[in-house]
Amino acid sequence: MAASDQASTPATSGRGSNPFDFSQPPVIEGFSPLPRAKDETFKEKFMRKAKDNPFVPIGCLGTAGALMYGLRAFHQGKTRQSQLLMRGRIFAQGFTVVAIVVGVFAAALKPKQ
Repeated sequence: MAASDQASTPATSGRGSNPFDFSQPPVIEGFSPLPRAKDETFKEKFMRKAKDNPFVPIGCLGTAGALMYGLRAFHQGKTRQSQLLMRGRIFAQGFTVVAIVVGVFAAALKPKQ
């Protein structure tokens, strides 16, 4: 009779009869998660990241501006101006990529707060 008593009680981790409760995070001994930061809106996140690395938005605006003016010049038949603006767009894209890489390295070297 003792064997039937053991088989009828499910092995649980102390949370009731269901060992896997998907509505709650798992309990891990010795681990306490950090409190979640306040959810940021898109505008708040954009402003924070623009303050961290202001050259990325500048490079993006330069790229978009050169592209728009270059397409306009191409549409008007000004091939020389269009080619120069497309070269400027490539330069602006390169500037943006370098700004991103420098920002990543700067963030990696910054001490944690």
